[in-house]
Amino acid sequence: ASSPDEEWPEAEKAEKLARGAALKWASGVFYRPEKLEGLGHYRRRETQRNSSIQSRLKSTVQSYLEGISAGLEQLRLAAQEVQSVCQDLGAARWALLDSADHFQGLQQMRELMEEHVQLASVVQVLPQIFSVHEVFSHTLQLLHGQHLLEAHVELMMVEQLRDDILSQLHLRGLSSAQATVLSYFSGLQELNESLAKQLWDIVGNSLRLVREDPVLFVTAVRIIEREEKIDDTLLLEATFLPPGRPKGWRQKFYQVLQDTLTGARFRAPCMDAEGPGLARHLAALQKDIVSELRVVKDLMVQCVPAHYNILSVCTATYHQALTSHLQEILREDLDKQGLFLLLEWALRVYHSPEMMGHPDLLPEVDVSVLGPLMSPELVDQTERRYVVKVKASVFEWMQRTLEVEFKEWFREEEPETDHQGFFQSALPAIVMQMLSENIQVASLINETLQQKIYNMALEELEAFLGRLREALAQCGKEHQQDRAVPKYYISYLLAMLNNNLALSNSVSSLHPDTACREVPASLQAALDRMQKKATQLLLEELLLDLQPLCLQLPSRKWLSGSQLVGSMCEVIDKYAKDFSRVRKPVCTLLLAESELLVASQYLRALLQRKMVCKSREERGQLCHRLLQDATQLRELFCGLGLDRSQQSLEAVLALRELIDLKDPALLSLEVVGFITKYPDVSDEHISTLLDIRGDVSKEVRHVVLEMMAQNPQVLPEGYRPIFSTILVPVPELPFCLRKGKCA
Repeated sequence: ASSPDEEWPEAEKAEKLARGAALKWASGVFYRPEKLEGLGHYRRRETQRNSSIQSRLKSTVQSYLEGISAGLEQLRLAAQEVQSVCQDLGAARWALLDSADHFQGLQQMRELMEEHVQLASVVQVLPQIFSVHEVFSHTLQLLHGQHLLEAHVELMMVEQLRDDILSQLHLRGLSSAQATVLSYFSGLQELNESLAKQLWDIVGNSLRLVREDPVLFVTAVRIIEREEKIDDTLLLEATFLPPGRPKGWRQKFYQVLQDTLTGARFRAPCMDAEGPGLARHLAALQKDIVSELRVVKDLMVQCVPAHYNILSVCTATYHQALTSHLQEILREDLDKQGLFLLLEWALRVYHSPEMMGHPDLLPEVDVSVLGPLMSPELVDQTERRYVVKVKASVFEWMQRTLEVEFKEWFREEEPETDHQGFFQSALPAIVMQMLSENIQVASLINETLQQKIYNMALEELEAFLGRLREALAQCGKEHQQDRAVPKYYISYLLAMLNNNLALSNSVSSLHPDTACREVPASLQAALDRMQKKATQLLLEELLLDLQPLCLQLPSRKWLSGSQLVGSMCEVIDKYAKDFSRVRKPVCTLLLAESELLVASQYLRALLQRKMVCKSREERGQLCHRLLQDATQLRELFCGLGLDRSQQSLEAVLALRELIDLKDPALLSLEVVGFITKYPDVSDEHISTLLDIRGDVSKEVRHVVLEMMAQNPQVLPEGYRPIFSTILVPVPELPFCLRKGKCA
């Protein structure tokens, strides 16, 4: 036999652990001799603790043992009860097997009873079956007399009878007999069709009936609801669905009502889809829809169940129909008025208090939940079509204005003037009014269209300025061939400058945003080109009148003292008086350009037809003449209002200083100062100037030109060239081998 330690190794291990723990505790407590006096006390305390632990262990083990004993007793009793039940079930099984033969007789009895019940049911409904055709006739009479509720009651009764018979045949699998039943009840289809026709006629006239005879409309709705409940009941049972079911008359009600609302007014072709015809058509739609929705809201809603949501259905029907109808109209080639009417109607009128936002319709009618009447893509497409139409119209009007403008040039009278005496014509007012009106009209729709029209207006104005400039250039060419035509050519050029200035000042007012008045760069460039062209033509006229006088420069007669510059002053003064008919700052610009032209022509004549001075006296005489001429011309332009700092005649005086220089050896320094002030001076210009002096040696010429080569000049920003436009003949020079530039 095995020892207890081998059977319970855990107990041995636990005992060893306990002894080790006790030894450790004792060594910790009694490590000093004086502590041994309390040994008896510790022994008694530990003895009491062990006794207490043993008591609790015994109590716990006893409790577990009692529970196990009770469980074993319950298991024994359950086993006895199970055995008893098995014995009872076995006895019941044998009893049922003994009674099986008796059950066969009961089955036959049950079948006979079911057959008896069926026959009894058939006997009960035989009078109803035999009276079916009589009911058909009576129901038909009721329908003809518009006694719809009574007719429908009889119709439901006959349908119920037929459906019960068909259901029984279906359950017994007698499908062959169903055809006979359907043939017998064939009159039901005619009655259903007759009743349905009257119902849909009533629904089709519902808007009139709810005002005149709501009883008839309410009757139709009641019948439809009866049929809808029958449909729902049969669909829920789902065992047998009689022929013609579900009828779906409520859905048909919605369809007929929607067809009525969207009838002739939407489907009829719009014979006159432009201008007044389209306006009348849209006005009629607006009036009819508001009127009919008021009838639905005030009267029809009270005649139908709340779950019909009849007002929402009618509103959505109109909304969808209008969406399709507007798309159909937009497929036509509408003019700009037609496109504008549609945009205004769809984006403004439709949601306004004049239509769907009418006080009588709010708050029940809310079209905001139905989406836009025209999609954003369609609105954008229509707006672009409208812009194209307006653009064509604007182009046509501008072209006509342009033609009328130049016809007036050939009149035998000057252009009209304003209250200040400035020349002008009606062109700026016509053009700006046309563009401004189109932009303002577009603002009635939305800001997007207004911005598109504004952009188009600027593009067309820019293109118009280009055509105006071309026409002006062509008129200038024709005038060069015969300066007598037009008679008041200069006056009309001045009027054109005033017109261009008026357009430039008015363009910013076209912008939809009053805070943004900036003129686009391309349009400003077109205005500047137009002004430059008119200015150029005026200066060409001035040049043609000055050229005969400039041809006499320089000459011995001029040098000895003639009235040549006086005559030039008279011509300039005459033109200056004409320039005074132009508003500032263009008037000042004309004076400045005229002064530059006079200075350049004077210098051109001096340099191109050079006169070589033969002596110091001749140089002094030439310098005196240059001083007198430049002073006279400068004082003239100062008197006309042109500041001396804006004049180019200073170049004549600077040239005079070079000619008047006493010591030719100092020319190199003076020339450097001269080219610094006038950087567009070339070697040829200086060489010609040295020739005019007549006392410059080859060595001095070489030094001067070398100095120029060592000091190349760059034109500063804003510099007005004067010498670069003057071409001088290049002298034929002898062959030379020096490294510098040939003189």
